[in-house]
Amino acid sequence: MAEALGAISIDATTVAATGLAGACDPEVFGAAVAGADVVLTENVGDYARTAAEHRTAGGHHPGVLVVLSDRFFRRPAGIQPLVAAIQALGGEDIQDRVVHLERVNDA
Repeated sequence: MAEALGAISIDATTVAATGLAGACDPEVFGAAVAGADVVLTENVGDYARTAAEHRTAGGHHPGVLVVLSDRFFRRPAGIQPLVAAIQALGGEDIQDRVVHLERVNDA
């Protein structure tokens, strides 16, 4: 996924590449906030709650993109549709938001 996003000039990395494999969700979220990185996750419950708690405490975050776990976005066939869903956001401001990615009709 990170490679596919890089191919369209979106700087992306993985939790493993940042040395946070196995870290708890709040730790990953905190690292993303510190690095001004948007989180892309299937874990809507934990990340929506963590983002809300962060905002309630007065913090800001770059945004959370949620991929609902369905077969459409499953790897490897789902990589390009997922890239299309991210591209469909265009220049939309997602700061401090949790955005659920949706299937792009022509993807």
